[in-house]
Amino acid sequence: MLKIGDEAPDFELPDADMTIARLADYLGKPLVLFFYVRDDTPGCTTEAIEFSDLEGDFSRLGSAVVGVSRDDCIRHGAFRDKHGITVRLLADKDGIACQSYGVLTTREVDGVQREGVSRTTFIIDGRGVIRHHLPGVTPKGHAAEVLKLVKEL
Repeated sequence: MLKIGDEAPDFELPDADMTIARLADYLGKPLVLFFYVRDDTPGCTTEAIEFSDLEGDFSRLGSAVVGVSRDDCIRHGAFRDKHGITVRLLADKDGIACQSYGVLTTREVDGVQREGVSRTTFIIDGRGVIRHHLPGVTPKGHAAEVLKLVKEL
């Protein structure tokens, strides 16, 4: 399990436009990496819109904001376009990044065990070190809470 002070695991994932993103792309500035369950669900939509609404504030602090889910690039593009999402969304279809960040969970749904993503945010400093780990996120107001933490870096 990752904890504050650990080096953030590297990732290499495509975004909604199929451009590859890596952790190294963000070194030198803070990175807000939020893992969410699925595109176009109520909580995840709220979270992504709130991060998008505050993207300018994050940018003024020199911070990037990136969302990750197991949806594919095409679904990310449709989600982004439908809701005006401006933060970068990465597709972790195989769950490799989700696994390395420890956000995969198994839940029983209708008697069947299913693997899913636990809504979790990491704030990573410019050296690639985890400065904040926020598991079990409540979407409403989360982006503003994260912005306050980034201001304290």
